[in-house]
Amino acid sequence: MIEASWRNRATAPFMPEKTPASASGGMVVTNHPLASAAGAEMLASGGNAIDAAIAALFTLTVVEPMMVGIFGGGMAHIRLGDGSHRVIDGLATAPAAAGPETYRATSDTPGPSYLETEGRENAVGAKAVAVPGTLKGWCEALARFGRLPLADVMEPAIRHAARGFTVTPYLSECAAEAAGDLAQNAEIAQLYLPGGKPLPAGSKLVQSDYAASLRQIAAHGPAALYGGSLGRWVVEGLEAASGLITLDDLAAYRTIEREPVRSPYRGYEIVGPPPPSSGGVHVVQMLNILEGFDIGSMGFGSTDHLHLLAEVLKIAFADRAAATADPAFVNVPVAKLISKAYADERRAQIDMARAQSWSAGVAAGESPNTTHVTVADRDGNIIASTQTINSLFGARFILPGTGIIPNNYMYLFDPHPGKALSVAPGKRITTSMAPSIILKDGKPAYALGLPGGLRIFGSAMQAMVNLIDHGMDLQEAVEAPRLWTQGQKVELEEGFGPAIGKALAARGHDVLPVPHVGGGMNAIRFNADGSMTGAACWRADGTPIGTGGGLAREGVRFWPDQARR
Repeated sequence: MIEASWRNRATAPFMPEKTPASASGGMVVTNHPLASAAGAEMLASGGNAIDAAIAALFTLTVVEPMMVGIFGGGMAHIRLGDGSHRVIDGLATAPAAAGPETYRATSDTPGPSYLETEGRENAVGAKAVAVPGTLKGWCEALARFGRLPLADVMEPAIRHAARGFTVTPYLSECAAEAAGDLAQNAEIAQLYLPGGKPLPAGSKLVQSDYAASLRQIAAHGPAALYGGSLGRWVVEGLEAASGLITLDDLAAYRTIEREPVRSPYRGYEIVGPPPPSSGGVHVVQMLNILEGFDIGSMGFGSTDHLHLLAEVLKIAFADRAAATADPAFVNVPVAKLISKAYADERRAQIDMARAQSWSAGVAAGESPNTTHVTVADRDGNIIASTQTINSLFGARFILPGTGIIPNNYMYLFDPHPGKALSVAPGKRITTSMAPSIILKDGKPAYALGLPGGLRIFGSAMQAMVNLIDHGMDLQEAVEAPRLWTQGQKVELEEGFGPAIGKALAARGHDVLPVPHVGGGMNAIRFNADGSMTGAACWRADGTPIGTGGGLAREGVRFWPDQARR
């Protein structure tokens, strides 16, 4: 029986560290308990999944400021109660003043320094900031599909910014990691390096300037930033620091609603985001290749299983480097990449006895510092949304007087002219975000996503294989050890143990043990009785909170006046 295939091993490869939550009224899963509570508060107040997700995201800009902000970018995959799907593309774009010669690359040789530029201008500081899409994307989704006013949805975020919240070890560790750059900007250093030392876990962080900026947006909507007084103030600060963004850039920004990528896999239908996300296309591509193998009989964590995952990841990254970018600038061959015939062609080239080189170039250097929310309500609305300011603390400064940490999305463009990912005015960045919904017989079975930059879509694929091929329950599937490669070293989570690393090395893989691959996955399972189960993994501070009914068990259930573990 496939469901028991991995559990029947003499020694289980891992044991989940967290417990799921189940409820009948709705489910919110985010990477911070205060964000999950904010979303659950919206559901308990009569809002729907979209209201809850946007409330959670605004709250995450306060409690996970190193990962997400209103001056960032992201994608939201929404399934409404009527069964329709839509992907809201709020990814950042290059300013009109940016072009292929904007930055001077320090190396033309493929490798770790290929995307580096002189003075790190595309990574740190005002010149690294791209035109943001998060705020507009969130507000438009709320206005179109939500029920509650923007001010109500933003209230938890404003409250936590103004009154403060307790700093987690995760935030403290991130501040320590970025301390060298943060120390160069007095305003951001004052918050996250008080007294010259990283903000300690357990301390209280108050963000008064940011609370004021959020209040402006709550009162005036996204126009406050995209052309209004807040936007004018922001642009003045960026221009004074030699940034590229103008008020016209902000006023001209538009989100794009896109049709998702869809494909069957072993009786399920996988629905994910299209380009400029590489998530949906290459998840489907990899699953199409894997469909020709009996993955379940290999057993989770076996040498054959992990060798095969590594090979399909390398194939996907070879094609991603060659073909996936903003479809407004590059002709992305989506139909071919997700076709069963192309999968047959690639599958036939896999050698199960040895590792091969499939690299077709250098993939973009995405940052793993992202966040994700997965939310569902009793009316059938589902949203899986991945959002980021790109690197840890984005461009690593605060826009003067606003409390806003801007993105450094310009780092995702190739600083070399003439490439698929080269800088061009108005061009959208390419991302690996993979907010996914999995259907069974036309009905939602699972919704999931995670942060992790280049490691996102490979990790999402592995979670789907865990659920469908290995028969894991939801908590097991999101917490299971992962591997990742784009054609060079095979990163292998330590949960697999040293023996499997040696076995993979014997097949020619260059194995690198790592503490974790990708970030904290958030997922929801839709049960036959109409209830929902939410799960978050050990890789972040993720917390599921369910609303309504008496079905809550392990994990967290939300009552209108309290959130309790």
